[in-house]
Amino acid sequence: MRAIAVALLLAAAPVLADDEDTAALEAANQTASPPKKPSDWHAFLEPALGLANMRVGESPQDIERLSGDVRYESGFAPRWRAVFADRLDLVNEDPLLDQRSANTLKEAYVSWQPQSDLIFDLGRVNLRNGVAYGYNPTDYFRVNAIRSVVSIDPASLRENRLGSVMLNGQALWTGGSVSALYSPKLASFVLADSPNNATFSPMLGATNHVNRWLITASQRVSDRFSPQCMLYGEEQASPQLGCNLTALLSDASVAYLEWSGGRSPSLLSQALSGTDDTAYRNRLATGLTYTTPKKLSLTFEYEYNGAGLDSESWNTLIHGPPAALALFGEFVLEAQEPPTKQALFFYAHWQDALVLHLDLSAMQRYDVATNSGQTWLEARYHWERVELALQWQINSGTSGSVYGSLPAQQIWQALVRYYF
Repeated sequence: MRAIAVALLLAAAPVLADDEDTAALEAANQTASPPKKPSDWHAFLEPALGLANMRVGESPQDIERLSGDVRYESGFAPRWRAVFADRLDLVNEDPLLDQRSANTLKEAYVSWQPQSDLIFDLGRVNLRNGVAYGYNPTDYFRVNAIRSVVSIDPASLRENRLGSVMLNGQALWTGGSVSALYSPKLASFVLADSPNNATFSPMLGATNHVNRWLITASQRVSDRFSPQCMLYGEEQASPQLGCNLTALLSDASVAYLEWSGGRSPSLLSQALSGTDDTAYRNRLATGLTYTTPKKLSLTFEYEYNGAGLDSESWNTLIHGPPAALALFGEFVLEAQEPPTKQALFFYAHWQDALVLHLDLSAMQRYDVATNSGQTWLEARYHWERVELALQWQINSGTSGSVYGSLPAQQIWQALVRYYF
C-alpha cells in the first residue's frame, strides 16, 4: 500500500506544478509548429487506493491496485495492419471482494484490406456489439470475457475484457456494411485446456469454449435512422436474432433500441444444470439520451431479460441451498447477464462541469424484482497527460436482494492515470 501511495504522489506532483504555468506556456507556444505524427503506441499507468465497507460482521477491506495498459495499432505493410492491446492489474488479492491480479489480453490480431471496400481480421478481437449502454443483449461475445473489474462503469467493462479468437470478414458500401465471422472452439488446444485464474493465463478456453458464428448487416436509411440486423449461432444451441436501432429525434436527443430473441434455457437452468426449460425468450434494452448545451448528457434505459428470474423465482432461490445461490451468482457474473427479468438504468456525464477539464459521471441501476439498487459516482480532472479521479459506489437493498446481497456495501477509490 505504501508503494502505491508513493506512486500516486510522484505522478501527481509534477502535474500540479505544471498547471500553475499553463497560461505562460500557452502564450509561449503561439508560434506555429509542424504537426506531429500520432504515435502507434498508447499506454498509461494507473495506481489506485481505496476502501470497501463490508456488510455487518466483516471488517473493512483495503483496495490497492497498480494497473498498466498498452495499445499498439499500425500498418506494417501495404494493406496490412497489426493491433495489440493488453492490460495488467496487480491487486492485493481478496476473496471477499473477488479480486485477484490478472493480465487481460484484450486484442492481438492482423487486418488485411485487399481493396477499399473489403476487410479481413484474424486473431483475438474484442468485438463489442450493441447500441444500449447499461445492458447489451446483442453483445454475444461478452461471456467469460471479464478478468478484472476495476470499475462498474459499463464502458470500462466493455473495454477492459478479453477478446475472442476469430476470423472476421467485412464488406463495405455507401452507408452500409455486411460482415461474417467464425470463432472456433480452442479448449482442446495447447494452453487452452480449460479456463483458469493464473495471472498471465491467455484464457483461450474461456473465450473460445464453443464454436460460434455471427452475421451482421447494417444500412443507414437516413441521416436520422440507422438499423442493424444480426444472426448469431453457437454449437448445440438455437440461433439468436438481434437488432440494433438508433433514431435521431432532434439535435439533442437520440432514441435507441437493442433486442435479441431466440430459443434458450433460463439462466437458472444453465447455472445449475437443471431441467431443460428451453423456450423462446426475448432480451431488450431501450432508452433515450439527451444532451444539453452545457455538455451534460443524460441517458434513461429500460432493460428486460426473458431468461432472468422473476420475484417469486428469486425468493425461492435465496431461501434454498446456499450452494445453488453461489453457483447462480457466479454464472450471471461470468455471462454478464442481469439476474432478474426487469431493471432500470440511468447514466449522466457532464463534461467540463463547473470548471474546465472536470468531468462528473453518475450511474444508477435499479432491480425491479428485488427493489434494490447500485449507485456509482465519479469526479475526474484532466491535465495534458494525467488524470485524477475519485469514485464512490454503494450497493443498497434489503438482505437477500440482488444488490443488498453483495459483500461490499460501499466502495471508495482514488486513482491517478499517467499517459506515456
